[in-house]
Amino acid sequence: MVTIIAAILDNVLGITISPEIPYGPIYGIYALAVIIPSLAVAVRRLHDVSKSGWFLLIVLIPLVGAIWLLILYLTDGKLGNNEYGPNPKDPTEGNEVEQIGTE
Repeated sequence: MVTIIAAILDNVLGITISPEIPYGPIYGIYALAVIIPSLAVAVRRLHDVSKSGWFLLIVLIPLVGAIWLLILYLTDGKLGNNEYGPNPKDPTEGNEVEQIGTE
């Protein structure tokens, strides 16, 4: 929704890059602000299924890569620990949130 609002603001204010490209500096600033957190979340999700963050590059394979990456995102994380750390949804691991204030 924010990207749509940013694009609309760019068009209403008349600060788009060109008439053919409906994006301008407001959209560009927002895109730069969210790219690093988006990549971090994607890599974390791939780590949950025991894949390297480099698997993000699989999306460069036309059509098949995007579908495969979507399947990896939707796959439930590996039970127990993996090489990237403990499973955040594992109920047997110590829950840090429940331990707050008890020490």
